[in-house]
Amino acid sequence: MSTIADEWIREGEQKGLLQGISQGISQGISQGLSQGISQGELAVLRRLLTRRFGPLPFWTEARLNQAGQAQLEIWADRVLDAPTLEYVFAEGEDEKH
Repeated sequence: MSTIADEWIREGEQKGLLQGISQGISQGISQGLSQGISQGELAVLRRLLTRRFGPLPFWTEARLNQAGQAQLEIWADRVLDAPTLEYVFAEGEDEKH
């Protein structure tokens, strides 16, 4: 025979398990969306760079693949006005260029 305390413990465990599963699913979805957005930005930036400057040299692919989302956005802003491919990737350039 179980006591009321045992039932409360089981209910608490079930609620905790459900809450943990729910949080895990939410975190997984959030991470998946973030990763998908970054991959999409990378793909679009790669297409824009290729269209503007021609086939990309190895060093640009390496930089693109190592960049975070914030860096990709800075480079994407530069694509339209950059006179050269090197300018897009220049360190320390103003983000508005």
